[in-house]
Amino acid sequence: MMIKRYLVYFTVALALSSCGGGKYASTEKIYKKKAKDFSEVYKEAPVKGQLERVNTNNKEWIASTNFGVRKPNYVMIHHTAQKDLDQTVRTFHNEKVGVSSHYVIGRDGKVVQMVNDLYRAHHAGLGRWGNDTDMNSSSIGIELDNNGISDPWPEVQINALVQLLAYLKETYKIPQANFIGHMDYAPTRKNDPSRFPWKILAEKGFGYWYDDVLENPPIGFDPKIALRVIGYDVKNLDAAIKGFKHHYTQMDVSSATLTEHDLKILYSVLKKYL
Repeated sequence: MMIKRYLVYFTVALALSSCGGGKYASTEKIYKKKAKDFSEVYKEAPVKGQLERVNTNNKEWIASTNFGVRKPNYVMIHHTAQKDLDQTVRTFHNEKVGVSSHYVIGRDGKVVQMVNDLYRAHHAGLGRWGNDTDMNSSSIGIELDNNGISDPWPEVQINALVQLLAYLKETYKIPQANFIGHMDYAPTRKNDPSRFPWKILAEKGFGYWYDDVLENPPIGFDPKIALRVIGYDVKNLDAAIKGFKHHYTQMDVSSATLTEHDLKILYSVLKKYL
């Protein structure tokens, strides 16, 4: 009898624990509802959804057998500029603020996923990289727990990032050139991730870095063209130069002047993209 009663209690407890209780129960409920709503949009036949809004009577839904889900083609890395991982999680739960990222990595290397890879997170905002002006729709956003001012980059955190990037690169076949920082895409607004060890990532195949031995650029070398080829938006050339310096030189980043050494670095990086 006691055993039977214990089994009943255990079954009830298990059922309750599977109902989404816990610290983030309310936000999990919101996430699941939004995901369900999106799934309904994806599976509806266009004649009931998109096509019915086309103003013509001569229309028909004929299903193709060749299609798939959209896939991310970029990874954008950020720093949180907040106190800790918990504060960032709370920020990404604030619907009034309206920002999010697919992943957050703590200082201790903990990887937290907050948005499905195939969903559009709100992490990039306004900017341009190459011809892409909507990086939210084409990228995975990764926030690194760092105050952006004086925090070091712990080895355990960078190792966790490398493991995550390896998964993303292999799963979505993301080109090496397409691992960028927020400062690359939006240099008029952002400088993150600041003081970041990009060279370590480039050595692992995530983004590019300049050669150890630098060459002088050829006669006629145009920094503006070089920056544009790499991907920077050069409509605001000063901002593009500062974005480049935040990423590659990490010295005198408030100045839009390229030194002789900066030009050598720019030429070296340019050759990776040609």
